[in-house]
Amino acid sequence: MTGLSLSLFALTGGAEPRFDPDDQESVAVLIDELVDRGIEREWLEQAMRGANFEQGVLDAMEGAAERRLRWDEYREIFLQPERIERGAAFIVAHRDAFERAEAQYGVPAEIIAAIIGVETSYGRFTGRHRVIDSLSTLAFHHPSRGTFFRGELAAFLEIAREQEVDPGTLNGSYAGAMGYPQFIPTSYRAYAVDFDGDGHRDLWTNPVDAIGSVGNYFAEHGWQPGEPIVDDASGPDALPDSIEFNATRAPYVELGELIAQGIEPAVEMTDEIQVMPLAFDYRLDSDVGNGEGELRYHYRLGHRNFYVITRYNHSHLYAMAVTELAEAIRAHYEDTQWPGEAT
Repeated sequence: MTGLSLSLFALTGGAEPRFDPDDQESVAVLIDELVDRGIEREWLEQAMRGANFEQGVLDAMEGAAERRLRWDEYREIFLQPERIERGAAFIVAHRDAFERAEAQYGVPAEIIAAIIGVETSYGRFTGRHRVIDSLSTLAFHHPSRGTFFRGELAAFLEIAREQEVDPGTLNGSYAGAMGYPQFIPTSYRAYAVDFDGDGHRDLWTNPVDAIGSVGNYFAEHGWQPGEPIVDDASGPDALPDSIEFNATRAPYVELGELIAQGIEPAVEMTDEIQVMPLAFDYRLDSDVGNGEGELRYHYRLGHRNFYVITRYNHSHLYAMAVTELAEAIRAHYEDTQWPGEAT
Protein backbone atom coordinates (compact mmCIF):
# COMPACT_ATOMS: atom_id res chain seq x y z
CA MET A 1 0.00 0.00 0.00
CA THR A 2 1.41 3.40 -0.96
CA GLY A 3 1.98 6.30 1.42
CA LEU A 4 -0.92 8.07 -0.25
CA SER A 5 -3.16 5.07 0.40
CA LEU A 6 -2.16 5.01 4.05
CA SER A 7 -2.89 8.69 4.55
CA LEU A 8 -6.32 8.43 2.97
CA PHE A 9 -7.37 5.41 4.98
CA ALA A 10 -6.03 6.98 8.16
CA LEU A 11 -8.11 10.08 7.53
CA THR A 12 -11.24 8.02 7.01
CA GLY A 13 -10.80 5.65 9.91
CA GLY A 14 -10.12 2.72 7.61
CA ALA A 15 -13.19 3.25 5.43
CA GLU A 16 -13.06 4.33 1.84
CA PRO A 17 -13.74 8.06 1.36
CA ARG A 18 -17.20 8.95 0.11
CA PHE A 19 -18.52 12.00 -1.71
CA ASP A 20 -21.71 12.74 0.22
CA PRO A 21 -22.14 16.53 0.44
CA ASP A 22 -23.65 16.13 3.92
CA ASP A 23 -20.31 14.74 5.11
CA GLN A 24 -17.78 16.42 2.80
CA GLU A 25 -17.72 20.21 2.83
CA SER A 26 -15.57 20.38 -0.31
CA VAL A 27 -18.20 18.39 -2.21
CA ALA A 28 -20.97 20.63 -0.89
CA VAL A 29 -19.06 23.73 -2.05
CA LEU A 30 -18.72 22.31 -5.56
CA ILE A 31 -22.43 21.53 -5.65
CA ASP A 32 -23.25 25.09 -4.55
CA GLU A 33 -21.17 26.45 -7.42
CA LEU A 34 -22.92 24.25 -9.96
CA VAL A 35 -26.34 25.15 -8.57
CA ASP A 36 -25.41 28.79 -9.22
CA ARG A 37 -24.76 27.76 -12.84
CA GLY A 38 -28.28 26.41 -13.14
CA ILE A 39 -28.04 22.69 -12.30
CA GLU A 40 -30.60 21.23 -9.90
CA ARG A 41 -29.23 20.56 -6.42
CA GLU A 42 -31.08 17.25 -6.05
CA TRP A 43 -29.57 15.94 -9.30
CA LEU A 44 -26.05 16.96 -8.24
CA GLU A 45 -26.36 15.47 -4.77
CA GLN A 46 -27.60 12.19 -6.19
CA ALA A 47 -24.74 12.12 -8.71
CA MET A 48 -22.06 12.75 -6.09
CA ARG A 49 -23.52 10.28 -3.59
CA GLY A 50 -23.26 7.68 -6.33
CA ALA A 51 -19.57 8.36 -6.94
CA ASN A 52 -17.03 5.87 -5.62
CA PHE A 53 -13.49 6.46 -4.42
CA GLU A 54 -11.03 4.51 -6.59
CA GLN A 55 -7.59 3.95 -5.12
CA GLY A 56 -6.53 2.39 -8.41
CA VAL A 57 -7.01 5.76 -10.12
CA LEU A 58 -4.55 7.43 -7.75
CA ASP A 59 -2.14 4.54 -8.19
CA ALA A 60 -2.38 4.85 -11.98
CA MET A 61 -1.62 8.57 -11.76
CA GLU A 62 1.42 7.83 -9.61
CA GLY A 63 2.63 5.28 -12.12
CA ALA A 64 1.81 7.31 -15.22
CA ALA A 65 5.39 8.53 -15.53
CA GLU A 66 6.64 5.03 -16.32
CA ARG A 67 10.07 4.41 -17.72
CA ARG A 68 10.82 6.68 -20.61
CA LEU A 69 10.46 4.93 -23.93
CA ARG A 70 12.88 5.54 -26.74
CA TRP A 71 11.38 6.64 -30.04
CA ASP A 72 11.83 3.22 -31.64
CA GLU A 73 10.01 1.59 -28.69
CA TYR A 74 7.22 4.16 -28.66
CA ARG A 75 6.79 4.03 -32.43
CA GLU A 76 6.37 0.28 -32.38
CA ILE A 77 3.27 0.60 -30.19
CA PHE A 78 1.32 2.69 -32.70
CA LEU A 79 2.77 1.95 -36.15
CA GLN A 80 1.42 -1.57 -36.39
CA PRO A 81 -0.13 -2.87 -39.64
CA GLU A 82 -3.50 -3.54 -37.98
CA ARG A 83 -3.79 0.04 -36.69
CA ILE A 84 -2.86 1.40 -40.12
CA GLU A 85 -5.39 -0.82 -41.90
CA ARG A 86 -8.13 0.02 -39.41
CA GLY A 87 -7.40 3.71 -39.89
CA ALA A 88 -7.87 3.54 -43.65
CA ALA A 89 -11.06 1.50 -43.19
CA PHE A 90 -12.32 4.04 -40.63
CA ILE A 91 -11.94 6.81 -43.22
CA VAL A 92 -13.81 4.74 -45.81
CA ALA A 93 -16.62 3.95 -43.37
CA HIS A 94 -17.11 7.64 -42.54
CA ARG A 95 -15.91 9.24 -45.77
CA ASP A 96 -18.59 11.93 -45.85
CA ALA A 97 -17.78 13.09 -42.32
CA PHE A 98 -14.06 13.20 -43.06
CA GLU A 99 -14.60 15.16 -46.28
CA ARG A 100 -16.84 17.65 -44.49
CA ALA A 101 -14.37 18.01 -41.63
CA GLU A 102 -11.49 18.70 -44.01
CA ALA A 103 -13.57 21.23 -45.95
CA GLN A 104 -14.77 23.01 -42.80
CA TYR A 105 -11.66 22.87 -40.61
CA GLY A 106 -8.81 22.33 -43.08
CA VAL A 107 -7.52 19.25 -41.23
CA PRO A 108 -6.69 16.21 -43.41
CA ALA A 109 -8.71 13.05 -42.89
CA GLU A 110 -5.62 11.02 -42.07
CA ILE A 111 -4.63 13.36 -39.22
CA ILE A 112 -8.07 13.15 -37.61
CA ALA A 113 -8.10 9.37 -38.08
CA ALA A 114 -4.60 9.03 -36.61
CA ILE A 115 -5.59 10.94 -33.47
CA ILE A 116 -8.60 8.68 -32.92
CA GLY A 117 -6.47 5.65 -33.80
CA VAL A 118 -3.77 6.47 -31.26
CA GLU A 119 -6.26 7.44 -28.56
CA THR A 120 -8.77 4.57 -28.74
CA SER A 121 -7.97 2.40 -31.77
CA TYR A 122 -10.91 4.03 -33.59
CA GLY A 123 -13.32 3.77 -30.69
CA ARG A 124 -12.56 0.18 -29.71
CA PHE A 125 -10.99 1.02 -26.34
CA THR A 126 -12.50 4.15 -24.79
CA GLY A 127 -11.84 3.37 -21.13
CA ARG A 128 -13.27 1.13 -18.43
CA HIS A 129 -13.43 3.56 -15.50
CA ARG A 130 -16.59 5.38 -14.53
CA VAL A 131 -15.71 9.00 -15.23
CA ILE A 132 -17.49 10.29 -12.14
CA ASP A 133 -15.46 7.91 -9.95
CA SER A 134 -12.14 8.88 -11.54
CA LEU A 135 -12.73 12.61 -11.46
CA SER A 136 -14.22 12.65 -7.95
CA THR A 137 -11.25 10.69 -6.66
CA LEU A 138 -8.76 12.98 -8.36
CA ALA A 139 -10.61 16.21 -7.56
CA PHE A 140 -10.77 15.59 -3.84
CA HIS A 141 -7.79 13.32 -3.16
CA HIS A 142 -5.00 13.99 -5.64
CA PRO A 143 -2.15 15.55 -3.64
CA SER A 144 -1.07 18.15 -6.23
CA ARG A 145 -3.60 18.39 -9.07
CA GLY A 146 -6.86 18.47 -7.18
CA THR A 147 -7.78 21.96 -8.37
CA PHE A 148 -7.34 20.97 -12.02
CA PHE A 149 -9.46 17.85 -11.66
CA ARG A 150 -12.10 19.72 -9.66
CA GLY A 151 -12.61 21.86 -12.76
CA GLU A 152 -12.84 18.74 -14.90
CA LEU A 153 -15.39 17.17 -12.54
CA ALA A 154 -17.53 20.31 -12.68
CA ALA A 155 -17.37 20.32 -16.49
CA PHE A 156 -18.25 16.62 -16.59
CA LEU A 157 -21.33 17.11 -14.44
CA GLU A 158 -22.43 19.98 -16.67
CA ILE A 159 -22.02 17.77 -19.76
CA ALA A 160 -24.03 14.92 -18.23
CA ARG A 161 -26.84 17.26 -17.18
CA GLU A 162 -26.98 19.04 -20.53
CA GLN A 163 -27.17 15.73 -22.36
CA GLU A 164 -29.65 14.29 -19.84
CA VAL A 165 -27.42 11.30 -19.18
CA ASP A 166 -26.89 9.49 -15.89
CA PRO A 167 -23.27 10.43 -15.04
CA GLY A 168 -22.74 7.03 -13.46
CA THR A 169 -23.16 5.33 -16.85
CA LEU A 170 -20.33 7.16 -18.65
CA ASN A 171 -16.93 5.51 -18.82
CA GLY A 172 -13.50 6.82 -19.76
CA SER A 173 -9.84 6.68 -18.85
CA TYR A 174 -8.51 6.71 -15.29
CA ALA A 175 -7.78 10.43 -15.79
CA GLY A 176 -11.30 11.21 -17.01
CA ALA A 177 -10.68 11.36 -20.77
CA MET A 178 -13.77 10.40 -22.73
CA GLY A 179 -15.07 8.91 -25.93
CA TYR A 180 -13.54 8.21 -29.34
CA PRO A 181 -11.05 11.12 -29.13
CA GLN A 182 -10.48 10.99 -25.34
CA PHE A 183 -11.41 14.61 -24.69
CA ILE A 184 -11.18 15.73 -21.09
CA PRO A 185 -14.43 17.38 -19.96
CA THR A 186 -13.27 20.99 -20.39
CA SER A 187 -12.12 20.20 -23.93
CA TYR A 188 -15.42 18.43 -24.56
CA ARG A 189 -17.33 21.55 -23.56
CA ALA A 190 -15.06 23.86 -25.55
CA TYR A 191 -14.47 21.89 -28.76
CA ALA A 192 -16.99 19.06 -29.19
CA VAL A 193 -19.42 19.66 -32.06
CA ASP A 194 -22.70 18.14 -33.18
CA PHE A 195 -21.36 17.14 -36.59
CA ASP A 196 -24.30 15.02 -37.72
CA GLY A 197 -26.95 17.55 -36.73
CA ASP A 198 -28.94 15.31 -34.38
CA GLY A 199 -28.97 17.89 -31.60
CA HIS A 200 -26.38 16.16 -29.40
CA ARG A 201 -22.61 16.34 -29.04
CA ASP A 202 -21.90 12.66 -28.45
CA LEU A 203 -18.26 11.57 -28.42
CA TRP A 204 -18.94 8.24 -26.68
CA THR A 205 -20.95 6.49 -29.39
CA ASN A 206 -21.02 8.80 -32.41
CA PRO A 207 -17.90 8.63 -34.63
CA VAL A 208 -19.21 11.44 -36.85
CA ASP A 209 -19.32 13.86 -33.92
CA ALA A 210 -15.85 12.67 -32.90
CA ILE A 211 -14.43 13.33 -36.38
CA GLY A 212 -15.85 16.84 -36.49
CA SER A 213 -14.76 17.56 -32.93
CA VAL A 214 -11.13 16.61 -33.54
CA GLY A 215 -11.13 18.78 -36.65
CA ASN A 216 -12.58 21.68 -34.66
CA TYR A 217 -10.01 21.19 -31.88
CA PHE A 218 -7.14 21.41 -34.35
CA ALA A 219 -8.59 24.42 -36.16
CA GLU A 220 -9.12 26.28 -32.88
CA HIS A 221 -5.49 25.59 -31.93
CA GLY A 222 -4.12 27.08 -35.13
CA TRP A 223 -3.82 24.27 -37.67
CA GLN A 224 -2.49 25.66 -40.97
CA PRO A 225 -4.11 23.88 -43.94
CA GLY A 226 -1.66 22.74 -46.58
CA GLU A 227 1.41 23.56 -44.50
CA PRO A 228 4.01 20.92 -43.53
CA ILE A 229 4.09 19.20 -40.17
CA VAL A 230 7.70 18.10 -39.95
CA ASP A 231 10.77 17.80 -42.18
CA ASP A 232 13.68 15.40 -41.99
CA ALA A 233 17.17 16.58 -41.13
CA SER A 234 20.62 15.10 -40.61
CA GLY A 235 23.01 15.83 -37.79
CA PRO A 236 25.84 14.64 -35.56
CA ASP A 237 25.80 11.41 -33.56
CA ALA A 238 25.82 13.39 -30.30
CA LEU A 239 23.26 16.09 -29.57
CA PRO A 240 24.70 19.63 -29.62
CA ASP A 241 24.63 20.97 -26.06
CA SER A 242 23.67 24.48 -27.14
CA ILE A 243 20.33 23.41 -28.65
CA GLU A 244 17.19 22.64 -26.65
CA PHE A 245 15.53 19.67 -28.32
CA ASN A 246 11.99 18.33 -28.09
CA ALA A 247 10.43 21.26 -26.25
CA THR A 248 6.74 21.31 -27.11
CA ARG A 249 6.62 25.05 -27.65
CA ALA A 250 5.70 26.93 -30.80
CA PRO A 251 8.67 26.94 -33.24
CA TYR A 252 11.41 28.60 -31.23
CA VAL A 253 14.80 28.22 -32.95
CA GLU A 254 16.00 29.75 -36.21
CA LEU A 255 17.17 27.17 -38.72
CA GLY A 256 20.46 29.02 -39.10
CA GLU A 257 21.34 28.22 -35.48
CA LEU A 258 20.85 24.52 -36.16
CA ILE A 259 22.88 24.59 -39.36
CA ALA A 260 25.73 26.18 -37.41
CA GLN A 261 25.64 23.12 -35.12
CA GLY A 262 25.76 20.65 -38.01
CA ILE A 263 22.03 19.95 -38.35
CA GLU A 264 21.03 20.18 -42.02
CA PRO A 265 17.45 20.12 -43.34
CA ALA A 266 16.61 17.57 -46.02
CA VAL A 267 14.63 20.20 -47.95
CA GLU A 268 15.54 23.75 -48.83
CA MET A 269 14.42 26.35 -46.30
CA THR A 270 15.52 29.86 -45.40
CA ASP A 271 17.91 30.22 -42.48
CA GLU A 272 15.49 32.61 -40.76
CA ILE A 273 12.59 30.17 -40.49
CA GLN A 274 11.62 29.20 -36.94
CA VAL A 275 11.38 25.47 -36.25
CA MET A 276 11.09 23.02 -33.36
CA PRO A 277 14.37 21.04 -33.20
CA LEU A 278 13.49 17.39 -32.64
CA ALA A 279 15.77 14.45 -31.88
CA PHE A 280 14.26 10.95 -31.74
CA ASP A 281 16.49 8.42 -30.03
CA TYR A 282 16.92 4.81 -31.08
CA ARG A 283 19.40 1.99 -30.60
CA LEU A 284 21.56 0.57 -33.34
CA ASP A 285 21.28 -3.19 -33.72
CA SER A 286 23.83 -4.97 -31.57
CA ASP A 287 25.98 -7.82 -32.76
CA VAL A 288 26.37 -9.12 -29.21
CA GLY A 289 23.63 -11.51 -28.07
CA ASN A 290 20.79 -9.57 -26.47
CA GLY A 291 22.92 -6.48 -25.86
CA GLU A 292 21.76 -3.08 -27.03
CA GLY A 293 23.61 -1.13 -29.66
CA GLU A 294 24.76 2.46 -29.55
CA LEU A 295 22.30 5.30 -29.08
CA ARG A 296 21.62 7.40 -32.17
CA TYR A 297 19.18 10.13 -33.18
CA HIS A 298 16.79 10.83 -36.01
CA TYR A 299 16.74 14.60 -36.43
CA ARG A 300 13.60 16.36 -37.57
CA LEU A 301 12.36 19.93 -37.80
CA GLY A 302 8.86 20.57 -36.49
CA HIS A 303 6.66 23.30 -37.93
CA ARG A 304 3.57 25.05 -36.62
CA ASN A 305 1.32 22.08 -37.37
CA PHE A 306 3.58 19.78 -35.34
CA TYR A 307 3.16 22.17 -32.43
CA VAL A 308 -0.63 22.06 -32.89
CA ILE A 309 -0.57 18.26 -32.52
CA THR A 310 1.28 18.70 -29.21
CA ARG A 311 -1.67 20.78 -27.97
CA TYR A 312 -3.62 17.51 -27.97
CA ASN A 313 -0.90 15.72 -26.00
CA HIS A 314 2.20 17.57 -24.81
CA SER A 315 4.68 14.96 -26.01
CA HIS A 316 6.95 15.13 -29.03
CA LEU A 317 6.81 11.33 -29.23
CA TYR A 318 3.02 11.42 -29.38
CA ALA A 319 3.00 14.09 -32.08
CA MET A 320 5.51 12.17 -34.19
CA ALA A 321 3.57 8.92 -33.79
CA VAL A 322 0.39 10.68 -34.94
CA THR A 323 2.24 12.17 -37.91
CA GLU A 324 3.75 8.87 -39.04
CA LEU A 325 0.52 6.94 -38.46
CA ALA A 326 -1.33 9.54 -40.54
CA GLU A 327 1.18 9.15 -43.38
CA ALA A 328 0.85 5.37 -43.25
CA ILE A 329 -2.97 5.53 -43.19
CA ARG A 330 -3.00 7.83 -46.21
CA ALA A 331 -0.64 5.54 -48.15
CA HIS A 332 -2.72 2.46 -47.33
CA TYR A 333 -5.95 4.27 -48.19
CA GLU A 334 -4.60 5.36 -51.57
CA ASP A 335 -3.13 1.95 -52.38
CA THR A 336 -6.30 -0.02 -51.61
CA GLN A 337 -9.24 -0.63 -53.94
CA TRP A 338 -12.23 -0.13 -51.67
CA PRO A 339 -15.63 -1.78 -52.27
CA GLY A 340 -17.88 0.46 -54.36
CA GLU A 341 -15.05 2.86 -55.14
CA ALA A 342 -15.33 2.48 -58.92
CA THR A 343 -18.98 3.45 -58.87
